[in-house]
Amino acid sequence: MRHTFLKTVSAVGALVVLGAGSAYAEKWDMPMAYSATNFHSATGAEFAKCITTGTGGEIEVVTHPSGSLFKGADIKRAIQTGQAPIGERLLSGHQNENAIFGIDSIPFLATSFDDAAKLWEAAKPTMTKILDDQNMVLLYAVPWPPQGLYFKKEVDSVADMKGVKFRSYNTATARLAELSGMLPVSIEAAEISQAFATGVADSMISSGATGYDRKVWESLTHFYEVDAWLPRNYVMVNKDAWNGTSEANRNVIRACAGLAEYAGTWRAVDYTQFTLRGLRDGGMEVGPASEQLTEDLRAIGETMTAEWLEKAGEEGRAIVEAYQAMK
Repeated sequence: MRHTFLKTVSAVGALVVLGAGSAYAEKWDMPMAYSATNFHSATGAEFAKCITTGTGGEIEVVTHPSGSLFKGADIKRAIQTGQAPIGERLLSGHQNENAIFGIDSIPFLATSFDDAAKLWEAAKPTMTKILDDQNMVLLYAVPWPPQGLYFKKEVDSVADMKGVKFRSYNTATARLAELSGMLPVSIEAAEISQAFATGVADSMISSGATGYDRKVWESLTHFYEVDAWLPRNYVMVNKDAWNGTSEANRNVIRACAGLAEYAGTWRAVDYTQFTLRGLRDGGMEVGPASEQLTEDLRAIGETMTAEWLEKAGEEGRAIVEAYQAMK
C-alpha cells in the first residue's frame, strides 16, 4: 500500500510540476493529535509529501504529530481561526458544538468498515456544509478500526463497570461512562499511557490501534471486541488559505486527499487484526464480550441513539435514513 501510494504521489507531482510556475514557497504547518507511528499520522505524512511534491514545492506541508503544535482539542479552532492552515482532528471531538459531528459515534449504528463507509457517504454533504460555514474546507476522512473496551480487570456485565475511571474523548464516550456507572475523565490521546500508568484512568473505549500504539498492556489487562462504532479522523484546511491557493494547487491537494483517504482506509482495515495480535502478544486477554455485557451495551446504545437523534434534529435523522436506505 505504501509503495503504491508513494508511486502515485510521484506521478501526481510530475504531472503538476510540468505546468506549475513557482512564485514562492509557502509553508503549511499541519498539527495532528496522534503519535507519528499511528497509521493516521503516517497517512498524513504521506499526504503532506504528496502536496509538497505535487505543487513543485510551492506549498510545503509539515506535519506535527503527538499534539506537539496544538493539543488535539485545540486543533480545529486553530485551523478555523487561521493559526494553522491545515490539520487533522477526531471528527466526534466536536459533538458538543453540533450533534452532526458525532454521527460516526452512535453506538452500534455502523459497526463494520462497509457500513461506516455508507454512513460517511450519507453524512459527508452535510458535514462539508457545516465546516464551510465555519471557515474550513473538508479534504478527507479516514476511519479508525472498530472500537472495543479496555479494562484493568475482567468485566462480564455493565454492573462490573460501576465506579471505574474511564477515559473519555468526546461527548459520546462521556455519556457511555455515565450510563454504565463509570467515572468519565477527559484525556487526550497523547496522554493515554501516562494516565493509565498513574491511575488517572483504568478503562477506555478505543480501537486496537490506539492500545497497541500506546502499549496499554503495561497497565491494562483486558480488551473486549464490542465493535461499538468506527470513528473518523478528518483533515481540513482553513478556507482563507484554500481560497488563496491557485486552482492548479487546489487540484493537487484534492488529488492527494483522495489518495490519502483510500490509503488510510485500507491501513485501518489491515491494521485491525495486526494490532489485536499485538495486544495479545503484550499479554492482554483479547476476545468478544460476554452475552450479558453485549446485551447491556446494546441497551445503552439504544438510549444514546435516541438522545443523538433528538439533538441532531431533522438534519441528523435525514442522514441516518439515507444511510439505512443504502444497506
